[in-house]
Amino acid sequence: MAIESSRSPRQPSHAKPLVRPQVTPEDQEQREELRPRRLQEYIGQRDLKETLHIAIEAAKHRREPLEHLLLYGPPGLGKTTMALVLATEMGGKCHISSAPALEKPRDIVGLLIALKPGDVLFIDEVHRLARVTEELLYPAIEDFRLDITIGKGQGARTRSLKLPPFTLIGATTRMGSLSAPLRDRFGLIQHLRFYEVQELATIVQRTAQLLCTPIDEAGAQEIARRSRGTPRIANRLLRRVRDYAAVKAPGPITAAVAAAALELLQVDPLGLDWTDRRLLETIITTFRGGPVGLETLAAATGEEAQTIVEVYEPYLMQIGYLGRTSRGRVATEAARKHLGMFTSQGGPGVVTTSGIPDKSEIRDE
Repeated sequence: MAIESSRSPRQPSHAKPLVRPQVTPEDQEQREELRPRRLQEYIGQRDLKETLHIAIEAAKHRREPLEHLLLYGPPGLGKTTMALVLATEMGGKCHISSAPALEKPRDIVGLLIALKPGDVLFIDEVHRLARVTEELLYPAIEDFRLDITIGKGQGARTRSLKLPPFTLIGATTRMGSLSAPLRDRFGLIQHLRFYEVQELATIVQRTAQLLCTPIDEAGAQEIARRSRGTPRIANRLLRRVRDYAAVKAPGPITAAVAAAALELLQVDPLGLDWTDRRLLETIITTFRGGPVGLETLAAATGEEAQTIVEVYEPYLMQIGYLGRTSRGRVATEAARKHLGMFTSQGGPGVVTTSGIPDKSEIRDE
């Protein structure tokens, strides 16, 4: 079977966030049918699953709701899915919301009043809760009580409503931004880690089966290796490879088909796309490997500083390609090797790859 593969321009015209963990509209549409329903169907996070299995069985034995749970970790690792699974295991319904949607007291009051015994209230980005909303949650979490203030000034009075026993599950990507009073009210605090390649390959195979897409083990492994340890990215790449295979290489998705499709989309074997490589190349070529200040780097790449910090840096730092120092960002030797740029014996700031001038180190601004 002939597989067509060609390199696209340095900056692809589609510019879709294929290897970004943020949710896209397509992810939103398809994620319900791909999610596991029970804890035993949830792939990966072995230690977390064992801890939650014990907590679930203990809660059932006491005939109590599951303790309030805080899940933290990078986006795309399955925090929402875990909340849905736990609600099913406890025999309740999962009510899903996000902190930015709970700006006014009536928003959180409406959610709390709608709860039934044993239900789960899942709040994503819980670190972004408004102060007044957070304070309304305190008695609800501790005593299953909702305190509502009626009126203003001297005529104001507080009315307490009893709430059914429920479980609050909060999810955050910024554990340090969570207020201490809220964090301390969670009985369980668990961290979700990045997935291993074999775990992602299993997820890819399961998703392919649900999507009626034939794929072999090697094809699933190839997609898993380029998924940056994140199931959401793995499922997204599988859909793009499926489209490629339907047009260019009908039949089961093999390693060769997956590699050709992802090379066309400029996702390399480590999961880096053109924006990741451009960021590293800018540090290496323009700033001799760094250190370079964040604002200067943002101006040189045309990206917002916050985007660099929140979107690009986490994975590049995880794989050891980018470092932060007191003077700014630096590209590591591993990054240079991956991009085919090597330093001379003159020091880490001197690059000797073809087309890059050998210059003296630049002082940080």
